[in-house]
Amino acid sequence: MSFQDIVVASANGVQTITINRPKKLNAIRGETIDELEAAFKQSAADRNVGVLVLTGEGERAFCAGGDIEWENAGGMKSLDWQLGNLILDCPKPVIARVNGYAIGAGNHIAYCCDFTIAAEHSIFGQNGPRVGSPAGGYPVAHVAGIIGHKRARELWMLCRRYTATQMLEWGLVNSVVPKEKLDEEVARWCDELLQMSPTSLKTIKYSFGKIVDRTGIMEVIDTVAPNFFETGEQEEGTSAFLEKRKPDFSPWRA
Repeated sequence: MSFQDIVVASANGVQTITINRPKKLNAIRGETIDELEAAFKQSAADRNVGVLVLTGEGERAFCAGGDIEWENAGGMKSLDWQLGNLILDCPKPVIARVNGYAIGAGNHIAYCCDFTIAAEHSIFGQNGPRVGSPAGGYPVAHVAGIIGHKRARELWMLCRRYTATQMLEWGLVNSVVPKEKLDEEVARWCDELLQMSPTSLKTIKYSFGKIVDRTGIMEVIDTVAPNFFETGEQEEGTSAFLEKRKPDFSPWRA
């Protein structure tokens, strides 16, 4: 398949999917999401693939979240987010190779993966409440099962930034290495996984996936905040970000 925003490469049973928007810190837009979802569907059905690695181009970012310009133009209104489900349901192990910023969607894409291996300079965190970008459903709730409810609320509601070492301590990351050792460490994990029974890995992963509530983002928004995208709250958040000012969300307080 031909892609614009991602690069897919295979070698020795490992398929690497790279978000290729380095000038945007690998921030994702609608086209990126569509391509990632297509790639994961293709990889899941490929018998030559034993392990998947998801990463971002360059050393600055794994993925800095949603492209704010795309969100400001109304991209979220028609979003049908299936990527997290595709990662969770993929019958092969998926490793997030984090090489820099993993913010917002980049962070929860990484923790939807089975394993997260990060370079020491990587930074993690959420961004939605800071820019008026709504989130909900399993992309939010899933992290509570990984790091606990109190930490999960801190992560999502305060939008703080955390080092790779902090996230290792919290349990959101499996391994942290110097950036020059990142590929070596990822390869070591891939090699180890490729020695395992693929059917056993598939049944184990399926079992973990059963405990995740799969309520979707739009389902939550439609329930909690109907017509959210017509209220102007998201426009205030994204415009403030692009204008480099603090947003004023006071008109939308309940």
